[in-house]
Amino acid sequence: MSQHLDSAAIADYLSDNPHFFEEHSELLARVKLTSPVVGRTVSLQERQMEVLRDKIKSLELRLSELLRIAQENDAITQKFLLWTRSLLMARNDVDMPHTLINGLHTIFSVPHATLRIWGVAEEYSHTWFAAEVSEDAKIFCNGLTTPYCGPNQDFEAASWIDDAESIQSIAMLPLRNDTGTEAFGLLVLGSPDPQRFTSDMATDYLSKIGETASAAMNCLLD
Repeated sequence: MSQHLDSAAIADYLSDNPHFFEEHSELLARVKLTSPVVGRTVSLQERQMEVLRDKIKSLELRLSELLRIAQENDAITQKFLLWTRSLLMARNDVDMPHTLINGLHTIFSVPHATLRIWGVAEEYSHTWFAAEVSEDAKIFCNGLTTPYCGPNQDFEAASWIDDAESIQSIAMLPLRNDTGTEAFGLLVLGSPDPQRFTSDMATDYLSKIGETASAAMNCLLD
């Protein structure tokens, strides 16, 4: 009577006995498998090579993707350093907001950007960045613990941008001195491209931009 062998048991046996094919090397050539790659029957050795080639190809693709991400992150880091340097070189405090916004345009290629700051010192009360902001907008800003990214849903902040009608996606970065404190301003980035700022995008660098902008704008507060 022939005994039925469970395939799982055979797999376990081969796994527990790695020297099996060394002791029975003739089986490597005798065992035939159907190859999904070449569409014909191949030896076990050939099939192993195909599997290894597939694994190597997958690893190469993964490595290529990691290199691409690293290059993109490096490019963003270089832009961030250049933008921060421009803030440090601003001639005086009142020039700081313009330098900040101009850098977002020229260095980060953001189509539209503006900001509002409340609680500024008296000498800055008539500047463009100290224009009136509604209490609702301030409450919304205070509620942001991370940058908002997504479609423009007729936000008041979008109306602060020139050509506001063209804004399809928007990023709003609260300005505050420390985490958990009330916001003293809002940095707004806008684009006519609905995919420029999306709800599922990573916000690590936007958070760093917000933190740096907060530190730079702190000198304007009363």
